[in-house]
Amino acid sequence: MLLVPIGVAVFAFSLIIGHFISEPLRLLAKRTAAYRTGADVPLEPDGRLFEADQLAADFKGLVQTMKAQQHDLALKERRQAAFISDVAHELRTPLTAIRGNAEMLEDPDLPPELHEKFCGIIINESERLSRLTHDLLTLQRIEDDAAPMELARVNLRELSAGVLDALEPILRDRQAHTEIVGEAPDVLGNLDRLKQAVTNLVENASRFIAPGGHIVIELFGLRGNSILAVKDDGCGFGDVDPKLLFDRFYRTDASRSRGTGGTGLGLAIVKSVVEAHDGSVEALNLPDGGACFIIALPSIPADTAPRS
Repeated sequence: MLLVPIGVAVFAFSLIIGHFISEPLRLLAKRTAAYRTGADVPLEPDGRLFEADQLAADFKGLVQTMKAQQHDLALKERRQAAFISDVAHELRTPLTAIRGNAEMLEDPDLPPELHEKFCGIIINESERLSRLTHDLLTLQRIEDDAAPMELARVNLRELSAGVLDALEPILRDRQAHTEIVGEAPDVLGNLDRLKQAVTNLVENASRFIAPGGHIVIELFGLRGNSILAVKDDGCGFGDVDPKLLFDRFYRTDASRSRGTGGTGLGLAIVKSVVEAHDGSVEALNLPDGGACFIIALPSIPADTAPRS
């Protein structure tokens, strides 16, 4: 006779336990369904059931990862759209100049001196297009290359000397006086890319100094970093935010005009190279005139085995 009441009690007790166990899962299912419709609902564990809390924590982590990926994708799409717009704008100017001067050359009565002038403009603008294309490909290769860089121990003084040797014809033509001072701890990096960054800084400095001006590459170590600073006694970059100098195609009216021959990508390439090496780059105007661009790269610890 006791079996029926006991069975009813056990059944009722099992319903209570089942409700206690399933309620957190039902609540989590409702929140998940609401989130799928676009509602911003919390997916926090409520502490009532360990398994449900673990599942909620997993869902929360998945949502956070998805939001981060969506944000990164949206940011990448905006950068690509801005980049395409900037490239189109930069290409328009030389193409317009080439077409306009080519049309002038079609005039059969054009004087010889104007014919030579218009041909010179076409050649100069064509060369600028070539430089722009080269820099665009370089920047794309640095930023989009998914393959790991080949790293080796790099001596920054030797690298700097190699840069000055390679640029010697340009520096001589611009009557630039160059000097390397100091020493810095070696760094772990890709020699070709670091050389590209320093080359861009030195070549950039050479465009803004007066004939007979000076370019100094200063090296030293500071707080676990190897510092390479390129200084010049030119006109500086004016009263602008130094961070803007490293944006693609950014130029100030005074010191970074197209007349200097730059593409507006050299410093953007420097920034991409340095950041790919876990370093930083910044710029400042020197008190006595001129500009200083400072690269900081993590140093190889002094107790590391020497280079072979």
